[in-house]
Amino acid sequence: MDQRTAPYATLLLRLTLGAFFILHIYRKFAIIGFSAWWAGLQHNGYPDWVIVYVLVSEFAAAIALPLGLWTRWVSLFVLPALMGVSQYWFARRGFWFTASGAELPVLWTFGLAVLALLGDGAYALRWRRAADDAGVSGRPQATTQVA
Repeated sequence: MDQRTAPYATLLLRLTLGAFFILHIYRKFAIIGFSAWWAGLQHNGYPDWVIVYVLVSEFAAAIALPLGLWTRWVSLFVLPALMGVSQYWFARRGFWFTASGAELPVLWTFGLAVLALLGDGAYALRWRRAADDAGVSGRPQATTQVA
């Protein structure tokens, strides 16, 4: 692995996945409407707690991934939602994108798994620990190190 470019590849993946989540939230609220989205999932038999989890995980990814905050943990938190989406579309439409299948959700799922393995990448905000900052904690700092 090229240690010079790997942090930037991770940054690119983090920004791309984060942008996808931002666009999905935009679509949910501005295009189809939140009530229609919620009712659609309820109509398909999902309990309210699953719908809340999906919403919270999308917001967490949309906010934290582009900034590089808790990248591994957020990726792992969102992963089950994308696995469920992949299974949902695979069971109903098959695999192929051209048939509205699971191909893209599967790609998102593996992208999140790779991001969880890679870590933050370049230009990620990290929260300083009290021990690292001689008693001052809670301030974000930018870094280019791979965690």
